[in-house]
Amino acid sequence: MKALSILGSTGSIGRQTLNVVESLPEQFRIVALAAGNNLAELLNQIGRHGPEVVSVATAQLADDLSLQLREKNLPLPEIHHGREGMLATATHPNAEMVLSAAVGVVGLEATYEAVKLGRTVALSNKEVLVAAGELVMAAAAKSGRELLPVDSEHNAVHQCLRASRRMDQEPRAAGQVLFPEVRRIVLTASGGPFRKTPLFTLAEVTIDQALAHPNWKMGNRITIDSATLMNKGFEVIEARWLFNLRADQIDVIIHPQSVIHSFVEFVDGAVLAQLAPPDMRMPIQYALSYPDRVECRPVQLDWSALRRLDFEKASTRRFPCLRLAREAMKKGGALPCALNAADEVAVAAFLDHRLPFLAIPAVVESILAKTPATKFDSIAEVLAADAEARRLASDAVANFATKSVHA
Repeated sequence: MKALSILGSTGSIGRQTLNVVESLPEQFRIVALAAGNNLAELLNQIGRHGPEVVSVATAQLADDLSLQLREKNLPLPEIHHGREGMLATATHPNAEMVLSAAVGVVGLEATYEAVKLGRTVALSNKEVLVAAGELVMAAAAKSGRELLPVDSEHNAVHQCLRASRRMDQEPRAAGQVLFPEVRRIVLTASGGPFRKTPLFTLAEVTIDQALAHPNWKMGNRITIDSATLMNKGFEVIEARWLFNLRADQIDVIIHPQSVIHSFVEFVDGAVLAQLAPPDMRMPIQYALSYPDRVECRPVQLDWSALRRLDFEKASTRRFPCLRLAREAMKKGGALPCALNAADEVAVAAFLDHRLPFLAIPAVVESILAKTPATKFDSIAEVLAADAEARRLASDAVANFATKSVHA
């Protein structure tokens, strides 16, 4: 039975991970859970799984949790909070695997420490590789452990690459590649709710419209990032680090049905694709049970309903965030970190009615222009660059609001 720690247990991926665990009670057990502010959901999870360690966002929430556990006569685990709590969850000595699903850079340091300790990490938190890909992958190489992708696209690539010969040597040596038989990978994107929306109407997009994703049920930020295609830009950066690929080996294509999650094209012209319904339980289960495959009855592809598969080019005119992500990846250094931080601030401002939809890429681009391509030597430097980009982005949002009022 594999012992799991989950960072971000009350979020969408965390809850679905626990759903997978509960469907396979002989395979997994929960030893640690890190949540944010959702005590009601965490209480429910503690009652169902009895973890040894839990963490919440603040000291006050930790006190409230302890009181409510006693009132409900539920098992009382070790309770931590904040940065120390995330680290305690990620480095729990009994955890064989850590699922990193905390939203934002809050999970970055804890995930990095788990990787350094040689834990098997199932990665759903995009910020980890977008902001600190070089540092994290160097730590993974040193520990000898592979990061297992949970995102459906990278998970699909991982599955297809099982048909390829992998280099056994250290992939970061000069001139080496991780998968020499791979010509390129193609990440698919649904195109979100505005795939066919006339460009001149995007200026009037509402929050409800942007949150109405046609295929996936996700958290608010990732849903908006899917509408701008910034999410796919992040995935391009992640793929570069996960699979040690060049920028020109990673393509994006619009596939509105979200049935094919990625393609891998090999040097002999053969192309493998991974197909599955748009349900995150499948990639989560794949990562948790790797290298084995276990039966999963609730998630099945309905071939009778699969009448057509469409593909189209991902337009950077319609989706400028995809261009910005590629530019940040090419320049490297602190720019991918700033890309993520500025986007998070801009998306939050849009969701708070302080920024129009089309201003999201404008804010991000303005922050990238102010960010030096400085290489990181530590996680502390990553976090400092993230904080600075957030400060600049907050100022940019405030300036935009001021200009709008005076316009």
